[in-house]
Amino acid sequence: MSSLAQFVPETQSFTLGNVTLSQIAPMVDGEIVTAQKLEIVAEDEGWSLRTLLDDGRGWSLSIHPCTKGLLLTARLHGAGMIHCDAIGVRFGLVHNVERFLRNGYTSWDGSYFVEPRAATQFASDPKLNAGYAMTAFVPPAAGVAVAGFLRHDRFQSRLSFDFADGSLAVGFETLIDRVPHIDEVSGEEIILFAQSDVEEGLRDWARRVAETSDQPARVPPRRISGWCSWYSLYASLDPEVLESHLAAMARYVETTGAGLTTFLIDDGFTPEMGDWLTTKPQFPHGMAPILGATTERGFQPGLWIAPFMVGNRSALYRDHPDWVVRDRETCEPLAPMKFYGEFRWHKRSEAYYVLDVTHPDAESYIRSVFRTWTREWGCRYFKTDFMHLGSMYGPSEARWHREGLSRMDIWMIMVRLIREEIGDAQWLLCGAPIWAPVGLADAVRIGRDVGVRWDGDQSAQSLLRDQTSRNFANGILWQADPDCILLRENFHHLSDDQVRSLALFAGLAGGVLMTSDNFDELSPRRKSLFTELAARESAFTCEFPELGRTLLTYEATQAGFEACSDPILVQRVSEEGSIWINVFNTGAQRTDKHICWDLAGIKDAAYIVDPPSALSRGDADGLWLDLAPYQSALIKISPP
Repeated sequence: MSSLAQFVPETQSFTLGNVTLSQIAPMVDGEIVTAQKLEIVAEDEGWSLRTLLDDGRGWSLSIHPCTKGLLLTARLHGAGMIHCDAIGVRFGLVHNVERFLRNGYTSWDGSYFVEPRAATQFASDPKLNAGYAMTAFVPPAAGVAVAGFLRHDRFQSRLSFDFADGSLAVGFETLIDRVPHIDEVSGEEIILFAQSDVEEGLRDWARRVAETSDQPARVPPRRISGWCSWYSLYASLDPEVLESHLAAMARYVETTGAGLTTFLIDDGFTPEMGDWLTTKPQFPHGMAPILGATTERGFQPGLWIAPFMVGNRSALYRDHPDWVVRDRETCEPLAPMKFYGEFRWHKRSEAYYVLDVTHPDAESYIRSVFRTWTREWGCRYFKTDFMHLGSMYGPSEARWHREGLSRMDIWMIMVRLIREEIGDAQWLLCGAPIWAPVGLADAVRIGRDVGVRWDGDQSAQSLLRDQTSRNFANGILWQADPDCILLRENFHHLSDDQVRSLALFAGLAGGVLMTSDNFDELSPRRKSLFTELAARESAFTCEFPELGRTLLTYEATQAGFEACSDPILVQRVSEEGSIWINVFNTGAQRTDKHICWDLAGIKDAAYIVDPPSALSRGDADGLWLDLAPYQSALIKISPP
């Protein structure tokens, strides 16, 4: 692979398979910096590009070959103490790229491919021109070029894409957050390499992230599976309701043999965000009894918490107002979320602040919460939500009790203390910087919350888009969570085909498998569907063989723009010599799709199509499917 990634000193450019990166320029504090001509210095193993900036400081880019490609590190040099916001490198021309991957920072802020030549009129939209962690450049021909940072637990990384004039430029920056350095500050290492397949290239990057981590990735061999209260009960919780759902889950497991592991009580049992050791009046005996009953049933009991959130009407804030992060300019509590209308999460707070985990007393408190939940309440599965709140703000916006830390230093204080207090309990992160908790988290949500509508806010469409372009890390960095499967027959706005297709999509993704619906109330067909999906108790790899190869167009809307593409989504799973291919028509129009035998990797094979009516015809090259709107056809292909 390294032969496909080369630095060409004569042109000061990088060749990554069919993609070329050139016009190298320094970036400091988010800006392209005026500098003298770049000087190339050959080193024992690689090169160094050096220049003097107009302010007298030096900038360099080290380039070193590795087994997977090339490693790049940007540095800023000066005399004495250096305080900078960011340091990086910009490539003014990325040549021969048909589309690139725009990867969001957290679980919820989107990950998808962008076709720059088709989207020039929307080039100023941050949903297209701002990314994080890594990207993939897909050329018109075969192959892919991958570029991404390797460490994510020390500093946040940022990518900027510029394609307003039709050509593509990209910047890679490490957000130093003014952490003081003496004489020199280094950005995080960037790897560049080429691969023949888009998804395998992304997996290669994830493997390098795992190898670079200072602790091995936690990848549970068994799927985390079971029931979560949120999408059925929401905050309407009490012991009797929970016990009835627990009993229903136990009956389902007993009658079907499904190997479900987890019973998760989501938000709704505490009075305010921040008051984590107090329960609502509906739970006069606390949470220990229902968690104990869950353990007795043979499931691991789980609880939801948002450890960075503090409600303005919480007892925690009333008693300890100095435990929240302050706005740098106003010195008032920093409030990332405000709810002045009807919706308030069934709580009284109108504003939500950020717990200052750098305050020793605040750290001690949140430690005591996880310690109590683990040792006294008996919690064995933790879902921590809104984790991005601890990593959103740099020193220009937020005032923390302890200064001189990067936003990721602060975030990692919380994440490390949680793992220390919960021991070997399983842990799912939501709303989190998804690449940072390697070695600490067992599972990470990779998309937005599931909704009860196909389009609109929390739509199925955005959920599918984000998950297909992030599922490559499943089984490498952590277990991927596609969110809960909706199984109930009513109380939603989805068609039968939409429900079945979304369930198949999530169930075949290979990671976490959860539902919120009452097992006693499921129809036989929906219960059978979930049982079939739960039969795969071990975590497995799901491939999206057409990832990054779909033509994109863009249409202006009142909200900004809408990306349009081929509505067909293809998943592939290998299992004991057989291949399962799920073909999902995500569009509102009937369409056909040809599945060639090369996609299955088996020729002259025996096959079963479910439903049989989706099979139009077969030929020497493969199968033709005729799919109704939102319909999925699941094909099992076996060797002859």
